[in-house]
Amino acid sequence: MKIYSISDLHLDINYNKPMDIFGPVWHGHTQKIIEDWNRVVSEDDVVILAGDYSWAMKIEEVSKDFDFLRALKGKKIIIRGNHDYWWSSISKVRAILPENIFALQNDAIKIGDYIFCGNRGWLIPEGKFNTEENKKIYARETIRLKLSLDSAKNLQTNNEKIIFITHYPPFNNKIEPSDYTRMLEEYSVSAVVFGHLHGYVNPKMLYNEINGIKYYLTSCDAVNNKLVEIKVGTNGI
Repeated sequence: MKIYSISDLHLDINYNKPMDIFGPVWHGHTQKIIEDWNRVVSEDDVVILAGDYSWAMKIEEVSKDFDFLRALKGKKIIIRGNHDYWWSSISKVRAILPENIFALQNDAIKIGDYIFCGNRGWLIPEGKFNTEENKKIYARETIRLKLSLDSAKNLQTNNEKIIFITHYPPFNNKIEPSDYTRMLEEYSVSAVVFGHLHGYVNPKMLYNEINGIKYYLTSCDAVNNKLVEIKVGTNGI
């Protein structure tokens, strides 16, 4: 079993919201993702999608997007992004999911020798984001981060590797330590997958290994619409 990720697909199957207005990397991006997915993924593999999956606004409008995802090979794990407005309660989301798609929200799932857990996360409250409202949301998401990790630990029976999934980066643009990274280290997480960032990003955001944890940015435009293999227990990417 291999693990891959690609995030921030921003599918417009139900909406006329083409992403190519944001630059040439978005031109035909959905077809490029399909072609690469079919090239590398097998039915035994897992693909992580770290948020901003669909432009749908209501849960009843997202079925075509899930039909698209269901038809692709492998098991898929999704979490909520800041643009996934269709995502209501987790019970309602899980009720409409195809059999090969799993949604996480402050909890965990074990597949093979790996445990996947995650939550949306939030902006690090500093600089222009250092507002009382952002501090409040960040504190709440820190609690949810712990819930996710506790859930993973409860599933860990034979030293399975823990892979944490979040939409927002767990650190700032300078990749400095945060409450998130300190907790991820405390729980001995092996890898962290995130998205959200678009346009030019610090190259060290794409892949970095800090204090034993591998961090992967997998926003589709940042990775040229190709799936990133998440390699746990090996050197490099």
